[in-house]
Amino acid sequence: MYKNNFGILKKLSDLQILKEKIILTLVIILISRLGIFIPIPGIDYENFYKMSSNNQVINFINIFAGGGFSTIGIFALGIVPYINASIIIQLITPAIPLLEKLQKEEGDFGRQKINQITRYLTLIWSIIQSIGVTFWLRKYSLEWSLLFIFQTVIILSTGAMLMMWFSEVITENGLGNGSSILIAINIIASLQKTSNIFKFNFEAINYIQLLIFIILLISVLVLIIYVQEATRRIPIVSAKQLSRGIINSYNNYLPLKLNQSGIMPIIFAASLTLIPVYLSQIIINDNIRNIIMIFNNILFNNKIIYTLVYFTLIFFFSYFYTNVFFNTNEITENLKKMAVSIPGVRPGIKTKIYLKKILNRLTFLGASFLSFVAIIPSVMEAITQISLIKGIGATSLLILIGVAIDIVKQIKTYLLSKNYEHMIE
Repeated sequence: MYKNNFGILKKLSDLQILKEKIILTLVIILISRLGIFIPIPGIDYENFYKMSSNNQVINFINIFAGGGFSTIGIFALGIVPYINASIIIQLITPAIPLLEKLQKEEGDFGRQKINQITRYLTLIWSIIQSIGVTFWLRKYSLEWSLLFIFQTVIILSTGAMLMMWFSEVITENGLGNGSSILIAINIIASLQKTSNIFKFNFEAINYIQLLIFIILLISVLVLIIYVQEATRRIPIVSAKQLSRGIINSYNNYLPLKLNQSGIMPIIFAASLTLIPVYLSQIIINDNIRNIIMIFNNILFNNKIIYTLVYFTLIFFFSYFYTNVFFNTNEITENLKKMAVSIPGVRPGIKTKIYLKKILNRLTFLGASFLSFVAIIPSVMEAITQISLIKGIGATSLLILIGVAIDIVKQIKTYLLSKNYEHMIE
């Protein structure tokens, strides 16, 4: 009787913990959104709003800042400095032996040290970005002075560090990955400004086109979910199984995701294509700026050239990102140490070649999928003449779906584990 009562109480406490996690996440999201609209003093917002409404660079940054960059609030930089710092750390870790050792050999202590280094880099990066934003706002400042520069840099940097702290609190004590959730919320908040989703005229629409659009939209969403979750399972067998003659039943496998790099190649490609636009706005020299403007006109006014450049960048970053974070040498060595092999493939160099071949094929398919997703809004608009999700963009669509899948998985895993514990008790 005591055990049953204890089990009921434990189940109730588990549900209470899940409820507290959800409430904590929602409170942090609310605070992060309110900070977007707290203005920085000393800025002529009326003229700034007029300029920022049609600025491509600002519109792209607003995807991750939830419109905060166009309002220049205390959270204007959003989670961007933390994301940039995390990406830099991930990219340089394989090239720096000390960081690589911390990541692979030091366990929790090593991960904590890398997280601490990431925080310091976030601070440095946020100060650099704050200085750049402050000087970019010079012509919109009511009184340009050293005090204005100092207070703006301090406010923007502090806001960026608070956003980093919010993301870590959600990750540790809330629901889901903090950075991804904050980005997803910012994307949702930006839809009204970046898309005509709320200005849809149902009276003037062709209902056949609308039906086709809905079918295409559902098909695209299903395809994205399927590909994001798709894995290639490579069967592996231990020496113990081979010694027992078990060669036709493989309960263990090495999972390789179809899209190893996630959405990062699209983010990198989109960011790189916007660099010339950004340079044309900040460079003072007329000759250099004219050359950049000519390049921008060729790139952005010709859809074929832009599509080819964009697809090339997506493929490049897909292969680069996969090769950096999926080390076939390391996997081959680990399999060899554990006396595990792939059936029909010799351990050592043959296993490495086999994994590299499989990985290259998966990367090609993943990059092709990302390239297809990148042009989905334009294709759907051309077929149905409806630009309902044109402003959302491929990057935003992938992020939203990925975050939704992650949250649902975490809730299901949490409830399943707690129910399993309750059944044992």
